[in-house]
Amino acid sequence: MSELLTNQPRRHPNPTVKAQKLAYLLFERPDLDRAERFLTDFGLRLIEREADALTFRAADTSPFCYRVERGDRERFLGFGLEVGSAEDLQKLSSLPGASAVEDAPYSGGGQRVKLKDPSGFLVEAIHGQALLEATPHRNPLSQNVGEQLARINDTQRLPMAPPQILKLGHVVLEVADFQDTCAWYTQHFGFIPSDVQVLPDGSPAVVFMRLDLGDTPADHHTLAMAQGFMPAYSHSAYEVVDADAVGMGQQLLRDHGWKHAWGIGRHLLGSQIFDYWEDAWGAKHEHYCDGDVFTAEEPMGVHPVSRGAMAQWGQAMPASFTRPKFSAKALAGLIRSLRGSPDVTVRKLRTLAKLFT
Repeated sequence: MSELLTNQPRRHPNPTVKAQKLAYLLFERPDLDRAERFLTDFGLRLIEREADALTFRAADTSPFCYRVERGDRERFLGFGLEVGSAEDLQKLSSLPGASAVEDAPYSGGGQRVKLKDPSGFLVEAIHGQALLEATPHRNPLSQNVGEQLARINDTQRLPMAPPQILKLGHVVLEVADFQDTCAWYTQHFGFIPSDVQVLPDGSPAVVFMRLDLGDTPADHHTLAMAQGFMPAYSHSAYEVVDADAVGMGQQLLRDHGWKHAWGIGRHLLGSQIFDYWEDAWGAKHEHYCDGDVFTAEEPMGVHPVSRGAMAQWGQAMPASFTRPKFSAKALAGLIRSLRGSPDVTVRKLRTLAKLFT
C-alpha cells in the first residue's frame, strides 16, 4: 500500500468521486414510539410512519435526514452521502464489495450504491433524490451588543418549543483501523482533513474532515473519526439557527426527562456552540450553531489531543464520551483489534486513557 494511503490523514489528489453532502443517517431501534418521542422533542419532523420504520426531515430541502427501522436491538446502521451524478454512482459501483446501482427505497427516491468502509460501516452513495420545499424558520435573534442597539422598545421572548433543526450537520465514528478507514474516505469520497489531533508520538487520535466543494465554503467537518478499539457510533450533530435555539433545546429536553450528555459550550476545533443529549438507548445527538466553514484551499491544522482541547469554554468533556462501554462484544472487539489492527496497541490505549481521565 502506498504512503498516501497509510500516512493519514491527508487529502487524496484524485479521489474516485467527491461527496456533496451528508444525506441521512440510518438506525435500528426496538421501540419506534420512544424513538419518535425523543427525535420530535429534539427538533426533527416526522414525515412518514410505516409499520416498521420512521422517517424524519430537517428544515432544508432534503427529502429526509434520519430513518429509524424496527429491530430486535438498538444499533447504528450507517449513513448516506450524496454524490453529484449518475456517473459517480457507476464509478463507486466498480469498487471492491460495492453493490450495483439500484433504486433507493426511501422517501425522495433516487438511486444508490451500497458500500462498506474498512471498519464495516454501511455507506450509501445516493443521487437523484426529489427535493422538498424548505420549511420556513425564524431568523437569528437580534442582539444588543454594547452601543450597537439592534432592538429598542422590544423584548426577547422565545416560545417553549423544540428547536427547529436546519440540517443534519455531521456524524462522528470511533474506529480501530484508523489509517485504512481515513484513507478510504479521502480516496473514494474526496474528504479533506480540516484538523487532526495527535498523540505525543505524533500518531492521529481524532480527525475532522470536510467535503471538497471547491470555492464553496463547507462545514469544518461533515465526518469525524476517533481512534478507538472497535467500530462504534460516537454522535451525530444537527444545526439550529442560533445560541438561543441551543438553549431552548436544552430547556425543553430537560423538562421532558431526557438525559443530558454535555454542554452548553463552544468547541475549539470547528468553533460550534454545542449541547449534547442522549436518546433512550444512550446514542448522543448534538444541537449546534455558529460553526466554522472552509473552502478547499484551507490547509490542515495539527493539534495535540487532550480532554481540555475539546472546548474553549463550558463544562469539560465528560468521561462518558471516552469511557468504553465494556461488554462481551466490546471485550471481543478489543482482543480482535489488538491482534489484527496495526493502529491499536496497548501503549496507545494507555496513552488515550491517561489523556482523557
